[in-house]
Amino acid sequence: MPIVKTRLSKQHQRWGLPAFGFLALASGILMGLTVAPVEAWFLAWIALVPLWVLVASPAPRKTKLLSALLWGIGYHGIALAWIAGVHPMMWMGVPWLASIAIALFCWAAITLWGAVLVTSWAVGMTVFSQRSGIARILIGVALWCGLESLWSLGPLYWTSLSYTQSPHNLVILHLGQLSGSLTVTAAIVAVNALLAEAWMKYEGSGIGGWGSGIKDQRAAIRVFASGCILFVTLHLVGFGLYNRPLVQQPETALRVGIIQGNIPNTIKLYPEGLRRAIAGYTEGYLTLVDQGVEAVLTPEGALPFMWSEVLRTSFYSAVREKGVTAWIGAFGEQGQSYTNSIFTLTEKGEFSRYDKVKLVPIGEYIPFEQVLGGFIQRLSPLEARQVPGLPDQIFDTPFGRAIAVICYSSAFPEQVRYQAAAGGQFILSAANNAHYSPSMPAQHHAQDTMRAIETERWAVRATNTGYSGIVDPHGRTLWISDINTYELHAETIYRRTTQTLYVRWGDWLTPLLLGLAVVFKLAEVYVSYPNSNAR
Repeated sequence: MPIVKTRLSKQHQRWGLPAFGFLALASGILMGLTVAPVEAWFLAWIALVPLWVLVASPAPRKTKLLSALLWGIGYHGIALAWIAGVHPMMWMGVPWLASIAIALFCWAAITLWGAVLVTSWAVGMTVFSQRSGIARILIGVALWCGLESLWSLGPLYWTSLSYTQSPHNLVILHLGQLSGSLTVTAAIVAVNALLAEAWMKYEGSGIGGWGSGIKDQRAAIRVFASGCILFVTLHLVGFGLYNRPLVQQPETALRVGIIQGNIPNTIKLYPEGLRRAIAGYTEGYLTLVDQGVEAVLTPEGALPFMWSEVLRTSFYSAVREKGVTAWIGAFGEQGQSYTNSIFTLTEKGEFSRYDKVKLVPIGEYIPFEQVLGGFIQRLSPLEARQVPGLPDQIFDTPFGRAIAVICYSSAFPEQVRYQAAAGGQFILSAANNAHYSPSMPAQHHAQDTMRAIETERWAVRATNTGYSGIVDPHGRTLWISDINTYELHAETIYRRTTQTLYVRWGDWLTPLLLGLAVVFKLAEVYVSYPNSNAR
């Protein structure tokens, strides 16, 4: 497309770097508005178009990379603005100015980490994809999914493109049952790519005012129609999965209770908070038992003691007396360190334990502690050192194997998939979520909604200050709590043993896309240099 490239080059000269940077930042901000608190999820299907056009244009490489960086800052910075809510931390003995510095450092660090992913994608597109057409689209989608997959292996993972659709677009989220959340990411990138390619062809035609090729006009219409058809087709596939009936046998029913204790972080680890926790969770447990529940779930760190101390509380005595199982959030001892854990307590004592696998960077441990430890200090008044649990844990209960999810682990689908594949029949999600704006617990609820759909499991969510909830295997929220309130709720869920394609095979789509991208790239090279094999 020589005419398009020439015109785009002139457009770049006319607009200049500031205009391209502003466009990239603005479109990234639009993507950030897809999640709580705005939740304009539909913007995700167009917000990547400007970035694709900028990266695919013949603009200088530095312009492309800066545009990608600014887009990433706009998206991740807006979506993760709730991180600044860790301030104020004076209750932990952190001075006011230091508290602001830590909050800004956390926000900036995780925003830039996400922006690096987008910039890496732009680098890959610049290096591996120069030509337009299906090859560039396939390479772009494969690169984005591959980078997100690598990103999910690290300590910072929350803002996958897939979560922009949760919890509202449940139809498209059902694609996650095929190959996990990256299936949704691939769908979003592919539709945006087709719309972007159509726009570029449109600008190269007489309609756009840059050229006069009737072929470009028709090509633009075809590509745009392809994007629309793909969007509709993907939603029809999701709609089919969404409307499959749930087979729920009466013998699999389980009546569970949830206690949202509402103990602010400012007092949680001090005498007043400890007294409120023991009283509130004990009374809540007894009330739910009177309502006929078979088990009670409490939030992460509901009783913020070492387990040996929990055994001396009135809550422990109540469980031993009433005989109704309780899942208790508390601290587990591990040598000189401690774990953030969920314990299954029955009338006979401790039944099982699950330790939190994914710890929150800076909040629960300090990455590169030898370098950053002296600057940041630990954001916990506990003197012991928190350590993660093993990634291959299972969580057995008197009602069968459960899928345990503790707070931050909700963002890591592979942790949930592993437990579902190992026989987990329902999800127990325990979180704290205190000390943040309502957008954080809303996004957390969105993460658990995705995990429920992907594994086709009921999810029971207990949080300290909200939002607690009940989510069915189709992602429908049957009940959700208010925020910053003490609440009790009882609901009947159903244990399930079915396995989705994703649970059985994992993320098979990303390797397939990467493989196809390599094939298309090799074919592109062969076509470009047909005589190279003749020797």
